[in-house]
Amino acid sequence: MATIADVAELAGVSSSTVSYVLSGKRPISAATRARVERAIRDLGFSPHAGARALATNKTNVLGLVVPLRALESNSAVVMEIVTGVITAARENDDDVLVLTDEDVADIHRLAAGSRVDALILMDIERQDPRLPVLAALRQPSILVGVPSDAQGLSCVDLDFTAAGRLAAAHLADHGHRSIALLGAPESAIARHANYAVRIIDGFRTEAGRLGMRHTVVPSEPSYPQAAAAVARARTEVDDLTAIVVHNEAAMPGVLEALAREGLRVPDDISVLAVSPSSLASHLPVPLSVIDVPSVEIGRTAVSMAVERQDGAKPVETRLLAPVLTEHGSCGAPAA
Repeated sequence: MATIADVAELAGVSSSTVSYVLSGKRPISAATRARVERAIRDLGFSPHAGARALATNKTNVLGLVVPLRALESNSAVVMEIVTGVITAARENDDDVLVLTDEDVADIHRLAAGSRVDALILMDIERQDPRLPVLAALRQPSILVGVPSDAQGLSCVDLDFTAAGRLAAAHLADHGHRSIALLGAPESAIARHANYAVRIIDGFRTEAGRLGMRHTVVPSEPSYPQAAAAVARARTEVDDLTAIVVHNEAAMPGVLEALAREGLRVPDDISVLAVSPSSLASHLPVPLSVIDVPSVEIGRTAVSMAVERQDGAKPVETRLLAPVLTEHGSCGAPAA
């Protein structure tokens, strides 16, 4: 196995120069750097990660905290965010260490042991018990979600409050006066998962402002549960003419339930999805959609984490503006 001395000999430089090329601690001329890098490639030299961490005070590892409940939810949004994180980290020559335990003590041990350069946390609640521990760490932490009090931490997410307002306003523009939001599962709403409650806040605010009859019903992923949510919404709002679905796993069941009732989309009832656009547009009935740009959110979280590792960048909250694309599932209410 090649050593740093072997690289130095082949490149015609000192071992310390090789170290400086690897660590970036001192400026090295382009010609010398090129000779060292060529020697590294020719010898197949790979510096020990632990030694590199000591030299640079970096591990080139990002910690991604994804509670197991989020992975078990079969949510395409969760998996796309994870994909975005891993892809962006790879492009930055970083590895990703995934932690599925949300226990604050485990998160503290992960960071205190200097095993990661930054932390990215998913499944944020409005009153998230992990935040005080994160705020005290030396490593930057990026929240995928926006709690009520970020406690000096940076956040990134879709602006779900604006998405809820946009959904209600879009249906109002089509002439609808009786609408329903089939939201996240009951468990997510009960524990105040930030994405679940923020879209509800926006939907209710805009529907109320526009004088629309409206209701919010939790929706679960299975076909029978989706059908039950549709039935409940039609019971709670007289002459229901439009539905917003904010649970990508429930969308097929919602369409199946409407078809069983003999309701055609959009002739008899309009349906608007809030989900990754790729999912909504490939259903048996393509749905107009407010896109949840999950991969972009994951990539942005990595970018924010990398930018803050030297402590120079201030904390910030980046909310991606919602974008609505029509696929023909929203029309005027039936006469």
